[in-house]
Amino acid sequence: MVAMPAILTLKVLSALLSYPQEETVAVASQMRDALDREGLCVGTHREALDAFLDEFARSDLYELQERYVELFDRSRYLSLHIFEHVHGEGRDRGQAMLDLKSLYEREGMEIAANELPDFVPLFLEYCATRPLAAARELLGQPAHVFAALAERLKKRGSSYEAVMRAILAIAAAEPRREDLDAIFSESEPDPNDLVALDALWEEEAVTFGPGLQGSIGGCGSDALAARLRHAKRAVPTIDNPLRSGGLQ
Repeated sequence: MVAMPAILTLKVLSALLSYPQEETVAVASQMRDALDREGLCVGTHREALDAFLDEFARSDLYELQERYVELFDRSRYLSLHIFEHVHGEGRDRGQAMLDLKSLYEREGMEIAANELPDFVPLFLEYCATRPLAAARELLGQPAHVFAALAERLKKRGSSYEAVMRAILAIAAAEPRREDLDAIFSESEPDPNDLVALDALWEEEAVTFGPGLQGSIGGCGSDALAARLRHAKRAVPTIDNPLRSGGLQ
């Protein structure tokens, strides 16, 4: 199979939503060049993304890492795992994970044992390997999740909002009001209330065992859409979107 040209803009957004590392900060100017070449992110969305890149490039690495953990690791409400906002820790989440993992693997994308397939940077890496129209259709399926995250980041005054808005702009999909309402129906706890946060995270881990095999054989974009509606990773580089494995 001939590999499709990668969508560099999605690779950039994937890198920016990954845990900040020195090599990521070092290629901030190359990320800007990649955005220029494709022109998928324009207007106010591009201006906001440029401001984020400027801040990203000049910030201290440890401050970037601390901010990332504070935002995305301390609150389920800003979790970068898509199905956290759709299925929570329910049984359906396990099947949804299997379906998404199967979709990746059928295209030759391998996932490390400590990775969950619904992690937004990994999902963006996969979308970056698809034709643009297909990538937009995939991104549009969890558009309500990206929109909710953008609003929550805006509420916190976080410049990461620009990255989520850029994803939505590329998807060119309008989230359904009822899907957004379902996410916003849960009240967000105080991020500084460590006792409440600990209690919130004390739940059973997602399982992938027997009894969750029902639809994996028929997984495709339609099945994924149905699922989407109801550990740190290595940084993806600009040159190589898939850390392990690729399209053959």
